[in-house]
Amino acid sequence: MIIQVNTDSNIEGNRELVQQIKTVVANSLEYYGEQITRVEVHLSDENSDQKSGTEDKRCLVEVRLAGLQPFAVTHEAATLERAVDGAVEKLIRAIDTTLGRLDNR
Repeated sequence: MIIQVNTDSNIEGNRELVQQIKTVVANSLEYYGEQITRVEVHLSDENSDQKSGTEDKRCLVEVRLAGLQPFAVTHEAATLERAVDGAVEKLIRAIDTTLGRLDNR
């Protein structure tokens, strides 16, 4: 599974942050093994540093399952960690739903 992390200009995408995100995603999705070929994580600060807001950190995660079209989920929260955790939880539910539908065919 390839995991790519992208940040907007308002978030400093240092190595520590990128590695932390990759670890969270890899550990959360390891159950699906080879079914996932690629995961792209996009982090952004919707209000940037010009405005304050309680839910201004956004995490969009796009996943590509082998042989299927890619799909994405998004989550907004007060911190990047919460945004990533929320997006990964949504992603797991979406993967389970998608794979469950395929099993029912």
